[in-house]
Amino acid sequence: MAYIFGLIVVGIFFLALHYYTELTKSQKLGVTAAFFSIVIGAIAYNAYSDTQREKMLMVVTKFQQNKTVHCNAKEVNMTNYDLSVGTYTFIGRENTPFYGEMISAASCE
Repeated sequence: MAYIFGLIVVGIFFLALHYYTELTKSQKLGVTAAFFSIVIGAIAYNAYSDTQREKMLMVVTKFQQNKTVHCNAKEVNMTNYDLSVGTYTFIGRENTPFYGEMISAASCE
């Protein structure tokens, strides 16, 4: 559905450029290049964000399978840490040397 909406927006954009005749051809090309640069930048950011999210979810899944996860030269496991699902943060358990320590799942591998 988002692709259809995107095509409609691009179509309206080009129709507006076609009927807005006060711009010269080189100005229209410049506006079109800027528009496509913004679109390509948004697509690249979206792809980067998706890969980061997938990486973080893989770390969380590994932790939930009771495996050890490495975060900034620390070993995080279910014995010493709890997972805060809302923020995807590992929080040190009580009565452990890691009590109160918080580590973001995004910084783990």
